Amino acid sequence: MMQISSDPASNKNSLLNVMHRFIAATNNMDETIMVPSLLRDVPLEVQESQQVVVVNEPLYPNKQKDMYEHYLLLKSIKNDMEWGLLKREMSGGASFLEMAVKQEEQQLIIGELPGEEGSDLEGQFHYHLRGLFGVLSKLTVQADHLTNRYKREIGGGNFMR
Repeated sequence: MMQISSDPASNKNSLLNVMHRFIAATNNMDETIMVPSLLRDVPLEVQESQQVVVVNEPLYPNKQKDMYEHYLLLKSIKNDMEWGLLKREMSGGASFLEMAVKQEEQQLIIGELPGEEGSDLEGQFHYHLRGLFGVLSKLTVQADHLTNRYKREIGGGNFMR
């Protein structure tokens, strides 16, 4: 019979392990990249299956334009995961969690019932969990790729292309 470990951290597919892998990859990236400003104006490479494509013009307005912006994004996401969401100015200083709790409390006070979407909490949880796994896995690959590219560029002596 198959033995299931009671320690969730020992399961390689657990959310905790996926989070730890991303944080470890980002920490490795941060330790490897000693001079992040060298990443400015270096085009971001996008890996599509086995071939690498250099992105010179952003396809999406919010997409990072260079390796430096991508480096900052990965560090920012890691910090949000470790320390929680920072207070957002646009929400009057309340974090997203605080806003959600306030909204739920107001619904209970007013007597409103949660909408159709709130009735299937298990379905919502699994949907967002799958999304979180996918995003964290992609971010881990990107952090590793950025680290390896930095090593390759610095080690090769030809950083600027």
